[in-house]
Amino acid sequence: MPHTNASLPALLDGCAVIPVLTISHIEDALPLAEALVKGGLNVLELTLRTPVALEALRLIAAEIPEAIIGAGTVNTPELLTQVTDAGARFAVSPGHTDRLLDAAENSLTPLLPGVATASEVMHLMERGYSMLKLFPAEAIGGRELLKSFSGPLAHAKFCPTGGISPDLAPSYLSLPNVVCVGGSWMVSAQDIANRDWAKIETLARAAARF
Repeated sequence: MPHTNASLPALLDGCAVIPVLTISHIEDALPLAEALVKGGLNVLELTLRTPVALEALRLIAAEIPEAIIGAGTVNTPELLTQVTDAGARFAVSPGHTDRLLDAAENSLTPLLPGVATASEVMHLMERGYSMLKLFPAEAIGGRELLKSFSGPLAHAKFCPTGGISPDLAPSYLSLPNVVCVGGSWMVSAQDIANRDWAKIETLARAAARF
């Protein structure tokens, strides 16, 4: 039977907010992940947007077992293989292609593929996917779009990401078809550059209460 992401809801159980991380310096990887986990956010998405991202993923997966570390910006089958080898527990893509979905069928790493339209939701449900990433959420209609999906596409569940702030997160999470949200407000580039791990832990603790 084709591998789908049916295991994702259990993996993300109890997680309302997934911090979306961009790590530019490898020495920031462990203290950043530790601050988030201490703050109560143990499901993390590390984007593959920097040269050290895979190394950072491998390091967090090996050294912080309480973190459920996933890889973001997984756009190709080759990247899916690489993040699986690095220890990712799940993979996230801003969209999806048939090549990527075909590769995911043979991967042990569940994929959270991105959608922006009803047709894309239908296509992925036809492929066996029950949980999807809405991206870029705020730019494409956000909560109103999700409300529109909830009738004709009632079985689809979402993790909206893109433009979500701490002020907006609770209203997203109140929707019946939203499992969790992704955001980067608790891991700003400035706070990471300042290595202000105490502030990041405080912001994570606030987000964990949603």
